Amino acid sequence: MYAAVLRTPYALRTFGAALLGRLSYGTVALSLMLAVTAATGSYAVAGAVMALYGAASVLLSPLRALFIDRYGPRRALPPMALSYAALLAVLAAVAWRPGAPGWLLVALALPTGALTPPLGPTMRTVWGQLLSDRRLLQRAYSLDGVAEELLLVSGPVLVGVLVLWAPAAFGVALSAGLVAVGTLAFVASPAVAGVAAVPRPAGRRRTARGKAARRLRQPVVVTLGIGVALGAADLLVLAFAEDRGRGGAAAWILAALSAGSAVGGLVNGAVNWRGAARTRLAFLAVGLAAALGGAALAPGLVALAVAAACVGLFVAPALTTAYLIADESVDAGFRTQAGAWVNTSLNAGCSAGTAGIGLLVGHVPLPLCFAAAALAPLVTGAVALGHIKPLRRLSSGVRGGAPRPTPRFRVTVSRRRRHRPTSGPRSPHPTGGPRASRAAYRSPTSSRPPRP
Repeated sequence: MYAAVLRTPYALRTFGAALLGRLSYGTVALSLMLAVTAATGSYAVAGAVMALYGAASVLLSPLRALFIDRYGPRRALPPMALSYAALLAVLAAVAWRPGAPGWLLVALALPTGALTPPLGPTMRTVWGQLLSDRRLLQRAYSLDGVAEELLLVSGPVLVGVLVLWAPAAFGVALSAGLVAVGTLAFVASPAVAGVAAVPRPAGRRRTARGKAARRLRQPVVVTLGIGVALGAADLLVLAFAEDRGRGGAAAWILAALSAGSAVGGLVNGAVNWRGAARTRLAFLAVGLAAALGGAALAPGLVALAVAAACVGLFVAPALTTAYLIADESVDAGFRTQAGAWVNTSLNAGCSAGTAGIGLLVGHVPLPLCFAAAALAPLVTGAVALGHIKPLRRLSSGVRGGAPRPTPRFRVTVSRRRRHRPTSGPRSPHPTGGPRASRAAYRSPTSSRPPRP
């Protein structure tokens, strides 16, 4: 099933190199926070460093992806990744010993986050180049999403092992080495050579961006709601566990959520879906909201772990579907940017969800907090469901069909026809004929590491 994806020429080599580089995203957040805290002895400095690093990494992701699309990954990724790795190495060197100047660490955090290479969106662009079969591409995206989820879980575990015998700054240096080696191996693959820069005429650039923005609206908005729910869930699980005197159990509950996401992603890739991807994404968001709302009824930690696993069943399928829609919604010259916008929406939602639910915890009962966290994917999923064309047509048919044009409109049309010349060739369509397009259905404050 998934073997067919990995048997594609150069797929395994390229995917393995990308995963090696993306492992650094799972290790750098915890390593940097521990290293800065140990070097300065100040949680305030550590918070400022993580806030600046995370904000620059998340908010500038579409801009970095624009450079990938405009110049190609072989030209844009190496300088970006090597500069990012060099700044991480400088951060590790400054934070290696106690007494490091906090202002210097804060100053280095912003440019470091700004240069985070978008390996995830670029790998998904490469998948689209390697696989022309849409079913295989769906499986590739599912495999990619599951692997990314596992990396984000295993990265902090690796850091926890490293800090037992080495300073936390060693984890920052390790992250620099992983992203440098992984990126260079990634761009050396022949599959990446096939992803060339796509020239775009200057006159059509604004029009193409406007069309892409309209098509990307649904996956970006739905992903934002999912991110809000996930960011809130992280904090709510911790609050639930501490409320019962078992704060350490929060890690196991979140692990159950990740395990559920991995299972859901693998199942999603194995099913040959017949319905439209946009409809599926909306239903997945609503299902995630229902599962998270059900967590409000959990009487204990075991029940909450089961509820978290049920929530996870919808996470990877929803994100995979959002990436698939983003890829199909834009032309070749915007694919990396489209994936980056979905990433940015997810990470921004996680940060907003954590910050927002933090204002409620302690003032509102936890069951109501879980219900409030479920509102974001429920609302965005329901709104997206209402904007899907087949459902709008169905609803208009139930109400008695589409409204007929008014007599005034018909008179105007008849007048135009009366004065139309009867000789000579018909003028071409004002837009140049039928439009050829692709198929339309095609956080610093969060404990969840951002997905560059």
